[in-house]
Amino acid sequence: MTVDVNFPLVRRRGVLAGSLASAAGALVPASGSLAQTVARSAAEPAAKGPTMQVAFKVNGSMQTLSLDTRTTLLDALREHLRLTGSKKGCDHGQCGACTVIVNGRRLNSCLTLAVMHEGEEITTIEGLGTPGRLHPMQAAFVRHDAFQCGYCTPGQICSAVGTLAEIRAGVPSHVSADITASQAATPDEIRERMSGNICRCGAYANMLQAIQEVAEVKS
Repeated sequence: MTVDVNFPLVRRRGVLAGSLASAAGALVPASGSLAQTVARSAAEPAAKGPTMQVAFKVNGSMQTLSLDTRTTLLDALREHLRLTGSKKGCDHGQCGACTVIVNGRRLNSCLTLAVMHEGEEITTIEGLGTPGRLHPMQAAFVRHDAFQCGYCTPGQICSAVGTLAEIRAGVPSHVSADITASQAATPDEIRERMSGNICRCGAYANMLQAIQEVAEVKS
């Protein structure tokens, strides 16, 4: 029996090239080029969600906004009220740059929706003090040079103010030896409570000194 061995030579490089060409062809829409599709998508307005009116007090002044219900508190402050002191760092609640004080308690404003804070009192870094009359924590950060690039500083200061309020209220932390006893602003307590605020420049030692100074004055 005679066997025909005149099959076309198949090489791995040819198979791979053919597969890639087929995949690329599948990505190109039948109605036009990929570039045209991208251009159309860019021209189309983003889908709008339902809006809701929300009123809250920000730095002592009542504010009423009509917002997409998906708007975070951070975006409401920055984009709608132009209070850009609160920074958008990670936008995932991992860096603390967006920390503000709501009803006396600190929180990451990127993790909460603005419409959830109807009627509440919000304090941003702009509301803590003024250039001519700094908040004690702001003044301490300046005295101790507790910042470098300054991007995280607004969140650090708001968090520090909230930290001392928690300690004075007796709220325990993970390092508190006795959760039923009154709490003190020890270095370990301050480090633990401030651990959610990241400083890429590494000015932590100076921040600790500034926070301890304010704690000693208030105690």
